[in-house]
Amino acid sequence: MKKTTYTAEILKYIPFLYVIWSDELLSPSEISVFKKSIETDSISEAAKTTLKKWINAEESPLDETLVSWKKIINDSGLKLIESDAYPLTSFSMRLASNSQSTEIYDESLKYIEINLGIQPNHYHHLFDVKIETASSAAFYSAEKIDTLLKGEHAPYVDKFREKLNDPIFDFQIIRNKEEFRNHVLTQVKFLAKDGYGAMAYDNAYGGIGNMPTYASIFENLMYVDGSLTIKFGVQFGLFGGSIQNLGTKKHHDKYLKETGEANLLGCFAMTETRHGSNVRGVKTTATYVKETDSIVIETPGENDNKEYIGNALHAEMATVFAQLIVNGKNEGVHAILTRIRDKDGNLMPGVKVEDNGYKLGLNGVDNGKIWFSNVAVPRENLLNRYGDIDKDGNYTSPIENPNKRFFTMLGTLVGGRICVAKGALSGAKKALSIAVKYALQRRQFNSNEKIQEDLIMDYPTHQLRLIKPIAKSYVYHTVLDKLIKDYANSKEDGRREIETQAAALKASITWFSNQTIQECREACGGKGYLIENKIPHIKGDVDIFTTFEGDNTVLIQLAAKGILTNFKTEFNSDNFMDVLKYVGTQLSDRLTTINPIFTNKTDKEHLFDTEFHKEAFEYRTRRLTFSVASRVQKYIKKGIPSYQAFLKVQTHMVMLGKAYSEELSYNEFLNFVEKIQEEELRFLFKKLGALFALSEINHHAAWYLEHGYISANKSKAIRKQVERICSELRPHVNTLVDGFGIPKSCLKTPIL
Repeated sequence: MKKTTYTAEILKYIPFLYVIWSDELLSPSEISVFKKSIETDSISEAAKTTLKKWINAEESPLDETLVSWKKIINDSGLKLIESDAYPLTSFSMRLASNSQSTEIYDESLKYIEINLGIQPNHYHHLFDVKIETASSAAFYSAEKIDTLLKGEHAPYVDKFREKLNDPIFDFQIIRNKEEFRNHVLTQVKFLAKDGYGAMAYDNAYGGIGNMPTYASIFENLMYVDGSLTIKFGVQFGLFGGSIQNLGTKKHHDKYLKETGEANLLGCFAMTETRHGSNVRGVKTTATYVKETDSIVIETPGENDNKEYIGNALHAEMATVFAQLIVNGKNEGVHAILTRIRDKDGNLMPGVKVEDNGYKLGLNGVDNGKIWFSNVAVPRENLLNRYGDIDKDGNYTSPIENPNKRFFTMLGTLVGGRICVAKGALSGAKKALSIAVKYALQRRQFNSNEKIQEDLIMDYPTHQLRLIKPIAKSYVYHTVLDKLIKDYANSKEDGRREIETQAAALKASITWFSNQTIQECREACGGKGYLIENKIPHIKGDVDIFTTFEGDNTVLIQLAAKGILTNFKTEFNSDNFMDVLKYVGTQLSDRLTTINPIFTNKTDKEHLFDTEFHKEAFEYRTRRLTFSVASRVQKYIKKGIPSYQAFLKVQTHMVMLGKAYSEELSYNEFLNFVEKIQEEELRFLFKKLGALFALSEINHHAAWYLEHGYISANKSKAIRKQVERICSELRPHVNTLVDGFGIPKSCLKTPIL
């Protein structure tokens, strides 16, 4: 073969041209990038003319030209160094200068590599040379990403993470549940000693009055162990939170400091065997007896017991949710502090507790069943912020409407629902970190021409299964941080929208976390099945997050109802006519006809446009809202009772709730990204946002196709872009999981 020689100013572009034409990646937008680079480069006009000839989409280079380019690359003897910030730029410059190293990067080449997103996995199979690989490019700083995520909580979180290095938090496989529970209790008391449990309480009770910071501590605890996280949450968040949010100063003064110090152990007795999500229907009664000025707690039937109560085997006191009966009238569900054990740990008279036994996970949490038989407590034990019994035995409440009173009471506890979503997300982050770091060292398969097997992280299928959920984790982190802040700053009359958001996000994120952890388990093969490598432990612990603090399928429907009523009626109201009055006024809101040009638009600029993403999410939410409302109205016109009409659209409402959570998450993420000061980080986060948006649109491609929102060609283009972004993020994948800020001690496993 005749040897072709080129000048250095042309030679430096040869690897780029070879990669692009070999993989047929050239598109109009990419030609534009290449042309701009050539035009701004300080090379000769003759060189520019030659290069422009080779980027003509109408006339691709001859096969013999491609072969000559390949020979130049192969004969150079140079190694492509994947750990370089710009691997192909570095290689091309060394090729042109016939040098083994380069000090600076050519800006024209760097511009192409960045804007075309060319990454090593695009060209591994094209270069007949040995490639030095590294786990990740060091272009972005994991520390800066972590700092960005911690936000204003950084001082507290950093100090807390240092605390997690204590040997008391070392990972152990403890099979005996009693031993495991006692170990977790010791850990909880260890943290309480330094004030971490009381952070959401006011200064007078050992805290800093900061619920968002408490939530950040809670999510970081999940990096240690799920049982510790939940036991911590039950003691300080549910039990202590019920005293703080449902009680008044007399309760705060008497119980909060002791609770925050873990000197008073408590539990949150809401759920019953026959009534889980339907709190309003609990059967336990709390009857005021005027003669003794006491409230008597009673479990009316064998299956009306409190069920699955965390801390039930260790607690001295319980916040019991029961039907409050005063002067023969049922005033609805209220919370009453009830002592269930004495200081020596003996059960109080009339209290019966049974162990729930071994579970799929969280066996360090002492879940139990509780029955009450004629258990009397002082009248003052009624948590009386929203309903009280005066000394004359009369019931009073600042909220006259019983429905509003009930949902206002539950609304004060929605912070726990947000914390559950944060904890589940941390479980997914930890599993992703282990799976990614394993994939960056595990090799499998190769071609006949290569001695070294390929890293499994370099396979496109592996990138899709791990990098997509990494992007989602970043999006979900930001929306939950915003939500907990909004909740902490909200007033009682402005919490309806927050409750809807919390319901939708808790369901969506805990579902996502479970799916992600399973994907990580599979991505680690047989090693991922060993408990010592922590993923099975995380999997067992996070599984239940889809159920407690509200069953996901129920919650997502409650969110859908909140959307339908535009937050103008009581959240979770049983008065379906309130919903119908609202949606009846909206049925004339016709959706705009889709422009055919839009449905077929596939260029890169459009697919990466945040306005396209926002519009796609909004269209899906609006369309589903409109169609649910239309169906319900149609059933009502046929004489079907409103309750039954809503049952008929349950699956439709689930779709609506999910669509709403996706739109909410993306919009909040965009707001977060706009505030990032550093340009490089903002560029990275925008790419993560694009991956989230395009992944979700691709996931719902069938729906968008059914409604004519996108064409088949556009659907294919979106799918390809998802794959492309994953490959572009591949060099930074280790930095991205390190950006979660998980302490190294929490990731210490035999697999890594």
